[in-house]
Amino acid sequence: MKVKVTTLDNKAAGDITLADEVFALPARGDIVARVVKWQLAKRRSGSHKVKSRSEVSRTTAKMFRQKGTGRARHGAASVVQFRGGGVVHGPVVRDHGHALPKKLRALGLKSAMSSKASEGKLIIIDKLSTGGKDAAKTAALQAKLAKLGAENALFIGGAELDEGFVKAASNLPFVDVLPQQGINVYDILRRDILVLSKDAAAHLEERLK
Repeated sequence: MKVKVTTLDNKAAGDITLADEVFALPARGDIVARVVKWQLAKRRSGSHKVKSRSEVSRTTAKMFRQKGTGRARHGAASVVQFRGGGVVHGPVVRDHGHALPKKLRALGLKSAMSSKASEGKLIIIDKLSTGGKDAAKTAALQAKLAKLGAENALFIGGAELDEGFVKAASNLPFVDVLPQQGINVYDILRRDILVLSKDAAAHLEERLK
């Protein structure tokens, strides 16, 4: 699969051949959904907690005598039906994460990138760097992205990101920048356009083939 390479200024910079087994797979929405669910489950802190009957601090003295009052029989005030008592079957601190096979995770990533490619929303640029004296100027970068058609985009750079580009993009609300090792399905789906540097594309091909 041959794709045109452009610069950040939207100028032609040659072509690149992408592996079909990574960037031209049929869409698998079911796999993508499973991967996203796995990612979001891992993010949950699981720190929600309520106190059970055994954990609340209430008197253990019998509330009133057993017989003769006409009321129900009660002992401790920590039971769930009283205000200040414990909560039954409430949430506890736990890990919400679950296992997902590596092959499924890889397939989900390839499917997400393939979907962007088939929709014409995959852009390959020669390098992820603003360059020049305005390297860290958000306004200058915003103008370049408007010309590139990537105002709502996820940018994937090489192993190390250009500090000026990251700084300039940090004030743009619909632009995310990640190194090649940080690419993931959820962030790909969050943004309209996927922009890969040539280095990132080569790395992903080697990693996912």
